[in-house]
Amino acid sequence: MNIWNFQKLLSQRLLKWAGISTALGISMSFFGAFWRGVGSQFVGWALVNAAIATGGDIAAQQRRAAHADSDLPKTYIREGNNLRRLLWINAGLDILYMVGGQWVTRRTRKPWLRGVGVGILLQGAALFIFDLIHARQTPTWPWEGSDPR
Repeated sequence: MNIWNFQKLLSQRLLKWAGISTALGISMSFFGAFWRGVGSQFVGWALVNAAIATGGDIAAQQRRAAHADSDLPKTYIREGNNLRRLLWINAGLDILYMVGGQWVTRRTRKPWLRGVGVGILLQGAALFIFDLIHARQTPTWPWEGSDPR
């Protein structure tokens, strides 16, 4: 799979996760304060993820259209390396989100705030797995199974 198709796939997967998070978050709003707190984070993070997925897809399309050499190996390698670096940075940020969520959860006895902390922790964990898997799968060579050397 070339890098442009991979970026499209990545955006679609993140958008699907946003949809799942929204549905789960809304369904949690029918339960107690703790679950409303968790659900509020699922919906909030879903909005951010949907914006990132949409913006990332648009930006990738614009970069591809702007470069006459968008289908040359050097472009695939550059785009792949940039995307992989971004995903690893995001994975590091996801760890901070998980730590922050745990911190919020431990610092309060209020059910809604505890739910908010758990929601942050769960969303951070899901995004960590998402970013980790995709960072490892990011192609940097235009032809699957090819060796760039």
